[in-house]
Amino acid sequence: MNKEMIAIEKELQPIFQEIEQVEYINSKKVIEAFINNKISEAHLGLTTGYGYNDIGRDAIEDIYKDIFKAEDALVRCQLISGTHAIATCFFGILRPGDILLSITGKPYDTLDEVIGITDNPSSLKSYNISYEQIDLIDDKFDYEKIKKVLETKKIKMITIQRSKGYSTRKSITIEALEEVIKYIRKIDKDVIIMVDNCYCEFVADKEPIEVGASLVAGSLIKNLGGAIATNGGYIVGKASLIELCANRLNVPGQGKEVGPSLNQNRYILQGIYFAPMIVANALKVNVLTSYLLSKKGYEVSPKYDEKKADIVLNITFKDENKLIKYVKAIQSNSKIDSSSIAIPSDMPGYDDKIIMASGSFTQGSSIELSCDGPIRYPYVAYQQGGISYQYGKIIIEKAIKALENKN
Repeated sequence: MNKEMIAIEKELQPIFQEIEQVEYINSKKVIEAFINNKISEAHLGLTTGYGYNDIGRDAIEDIYKDIFKAEDALVRCQLISGTHAIATCFFGILRPGDILLSITGKPYDTLDEVIGITDNPSSLKSYNISYEQIDLIDDKFDYEKIKKVLETKKIKMITIQRSKGYSTRKSITIEALEEVIKYIRKIDKDVIIMVDNCYCEFVADKEPIEVGASLVAGSLIKNLGGAIATNGGYIVGKASLIELCANRLNVPGQGKEVGPSLNQNRYILQGIYFAPMIVANALKVNVLTSYLLSKKGYEVSPKYDEKKADIVLNITFKDENKLIKYVKAIQSNSKIDSSSIAIPSDMPGYDDKIIMASGSFTQGSSIELSCDGPIRYPYVAYQQGGISYQYGKIIIEKAIKALENKN
C-alpha cells in the first residue's frame, strides 16, 4: 500500500471508528436475538411442499422481530425483492377507495407500475386505490403540506422511501424519520406508516419500528442478507398488518403457516449474523470512494464526512462517457464476470437505459460492490456495497485509474 493511501486512511480513521461503534451495537442486537431464540442446528434445515411446521423459518422471523423491536415479522424466500416486499404491503393492506400517500416524492422506478403511475392492469390504480405524493423541499419533509393533506383527507397509508433511488436527493436519516413520524402521529395517530428500508438497515443504531413506524420492508440481497442470503425479503411491524401481508403473499386463512424454506434457512441465518460487519465494510468503502473522488473534483453525495443514512453513494459525472467508463471499470475489476463489458441496456421497470456493474455471487446483490445508473442527465452513478473493505479499496482504486485514462 502506498504512502498516500496510508495517510488517507489515517485521516479517515475517526469516521471508521464511528462506523465500527454502530457495527458493535447492531452486532449485539443480532447475537442476543440468536441466543434468546435458542437457535440450534435443527433450525438450519429445510422444508418443501407446503412448508408446514418449518421451525427454522419461524425462528428466523422471531429473530427479525427481536432485532427490529417489532410485534411480528414475515421473512421469506418467496419475497423475491424489496419491490416485491413493498408491493405485498400495499396490496395486503390497502383496499378499493383507500389513499396511499408518499411524503418522499415519487418512489423508486420499479414501483411505477405497482402504484399505477405507469399504466398496468394489475396496479393499485386498477383496484381504485388512489395515490398522492408530497415532494421533499431541499431534502426535507414538507411539514405544511403533510398537515394540510392529513387534515383534509382520510389517508390509509403513508409510505416513506428512506433511500434516494435514482434521484439526487439525500437519503432519510433515522433522526429525520423519527421527527416526521412524531409530527404525523400528532395529527393522525391511526394512519399506517410504511417505511421502505432498503439499503438503510444497520447503518444507524436504530431501525424505523423503534421510532414509530407501523411497517417496514426490505430485501435480503441488500444489507440484511450479509452477501450470503441468495434471495428473499422481509416485512416487520404490527402483528395485525403482518397477518394481512402474509395472507396476500400466500393465501387467506393460511398466511404465515405455509411457505417452504427450500434450503434457505441456513443462508438467511448466516446472512443476518454477518450483516452488521458487512454493512460496516460497505460504509467504509462508501467513505473512501467519496473522499477520493471529491478530491478529484467530482460531486459526490453523501460527502465522506457526512452522516450516512444508507450504503448508497451518488457520483455525479455530468458526462455520459465518464459514467459509462466508471461503471465498466467496476465490472471489469469484479470477482464474477470480470470479462463481461457493462453496456447501457433496457431493464424491466425502468424508462431509461441502465448501465449496471454487478459482479456478484448473487444476481442483483446490492450489498456486494455494485454500481449502476440511468443514462440520463446529470449522469449519476449509484454505487453501493462492499463485502470487504480491502476488496472494495482495490476495485475503487482501479476504477478511478480507469476514469483518468484518456483512452
